[in-house]
Parts: sequence; structure tokens; C-alpha cells
Amino acid sequence: MTMGVNVKTEYGLPVIAAALIAAVILFGLAIGAGWVQTADLQISEALALRVGESSDAFIAFMQWASWVGGGTPRWIIVILLCGLVWHWCGPRCAVALGGASLLSNLASSLLKLGFARPRPDVSDHLDLQTSFSYPSGHATSAAAVYLMLASLAPPRWRAAAWTLAAAMIVINGFSRIMLGVHWASDIVGGTMLGTAFALLGTWWVARSRLRLS
Repeated sequence: MTMGVNVKTEYGLPVIAAALIAAVILFGLAIGAGWVQTADLQISEALALRVGESSDAFIAFMQWASWVGGGTPRWIIVILLCGLVWHWCGPRCAVALGGASLLSNLASSLLKLGFARPRPDVSDHLDLQTSFSYPSGHATSAAAVYLMLASLAPPRWRAAAWTLAAAMIVINGFSRIMLGVHWASDIVGGTMLGTAFALLGTWWVARSRLRLS
């Protein structure tokens, strides 16, 4: 997901994004058929055991990571990052980041209603949840926002931006499973969905640059 403007970017990214969205839907159907139930249960039970043996400070960190990735804090971070991206590469980049975040969140909410997957019941929920489970909205947002941010970062900051993106996606995903509010497959589906919208945002910016070149 670099900002190189070429024919592959013009046509390849939308195709990959569409394939990822299709994969999210097919994966959701596989989940509904029970194909990943055993793996989900094993992962959740293993992490629930770790949480039971963890310190209060570690649990608080997981709750903080989850809190940052959703609700009002998420949108505050998105607004601040849009301002940073505007400074880096202009208003179209800021609109792309904000748009990817908003549209991916909407897609996640609609898919949640469509699949209506219950939340895990392996352990106590250590974080508030009010919606269905698949795909994870937190994972969707983390992938869309931070991958988009990394793709738009100036070359001198790009390595750090990709490191931040990887860290936020992993920490966010693990926090949701360890707090007992998501299955691992929810995180996988959300990450694929968020990545699709990050690719679409990158394509939208690169398409404009291609036309100007």
C-alpha cells in the first residue's frame, strides 16, 4: 500500500478491496456454519486463562487499549489524524482517511446486523458491549485508520507509521479477545474489512495523482 501512482494502483487496489469484502462475507457464512467454532473456542479459553492469571494492571491496560479503539476516543483520534494527514499531503488525503474510517464503521455495523452473531460466553465480559460480534468494529477501525495513515505518511516517517499500524492492530485485536467480548474470527473478519477500506482510500488518493501526472 504505497503511494506510488501507477496503473497497478489505479486498477489493482479496488479489485483487492472487493475481494477482501467478499472474503469477509464468505468468512461470516463459514462462521455461521460452525466451521471455525473449535478454533475460536480454543483461542478464547486459552486467553481467558491468561487473563485470570494476569495482574490488575495488565487487565487495565487491555481495557484502556479497547477503550481507545472504540466509541468517542476513536473518533477524536481520527479527527486528530485527519488534521495531521492534511498537513502531510493535503485535504484529499484527510478526506480519504476520514471517509475510510466512517464507511468501514458503517459497513461493520451493517454486517453485524446481517450476521447477528452472539458475543462469546467463555468468560466474563470485562468491557461494555452493546452490539453483535461479527465482524469486530474495533478491529475494522484499527485496520482502516492505521493502515491508511501508514500509506499516507511521508517517506521519512513511513517505517514508524507501519510499525504503529501493526502494533495498534495487534494490541487492539488481542484486547478484545482477552476481555471476552470477541471471538478470534471476529478480529480476522474486522481486520480484513478495515484493510479493504484502507485500500479504497489509498486508491482514491492515488487515482487523483495519476490523473494529474
